[in-house]
Amino acid sequence: MFTLSHLSSPPPESLKSQVQQMVVDYFADVSAVPLLPSNPLYQLYQYVIGYELHLHLQTMNGDAEGPVQLLLALDDEDPARVLGFALYLPSPDDAAACTLAYLAVHSEHRAQGIGRALLQRVLERRPHLELACVAGKVPLFEALGLQVLAAQGALVVMNSRDYRSTGMVAVADLAPVFASTEVRQIHAYLLKQHGQRAMQQAEKQRDAHLDTLALLAQQLVDERLPSRALH
Repeated sequence: MFTLSHLSSPPPESLKSQVQQMVVDYFADVSAVPLLPSNPLYQLYQYVIGYELHLHLQTMNGDAEGPVQLLLALDDEDPARVLGFALYLPSPDDAAACTLAYLAVHSEHRAQGIGRALLQRVLERRPHLELACVAGKVPLFEALGLQVLAAQGALVVMNSRDYRSTGMVAVADLAPVFASTEVRQIHAYLLKQHGQRAMQQAEKQRDAHLDTLALLAQQLVDERLPSRALH
């Protein structure tokens, strides 16, 4: 069994490290750029998503309606163990709306209702919820009650209602992350390890993979919303 804990301030380091590790371990499930592990750029994007999470956690200010909110599913037998988490961004000008940035459950504890419980708790606080996921994840979120609204690049936009909120939501600016010394060092290491030709090929593979995901996203939206596809 598990207990849900809502945090408006950054979690203790022991819990924070588990959340960060989960994002890295389940990168392909939670990333907006879900590269395949065989791509040499995989490690780079793993670091970036970990840093993006770090930026979100830094933004937590203790306000229950603040810009970043975190829900943890903690093991009842060992409350220091994180079984899953949801991180969402409340809209500052729409009290009902939020964007779900991450939802992850430890691989050993899936199919136990943890993801559903996390999502339901977010909806209790912010009933107009939106997220973006790859086409392959859509049936999972449909089973949790969300519906398809649109394609957005490689991702499908889903919502708890049949329309998007007009409220603004803060997002992490990743441009400084990609320009950071750490990311440049990782890229330089990968370049040295794999060679320039392999890295150029990795970028082409990334772009082709994202193009494929975009095509799948649009196809799925056309299937779910056939009337819109006719226009």
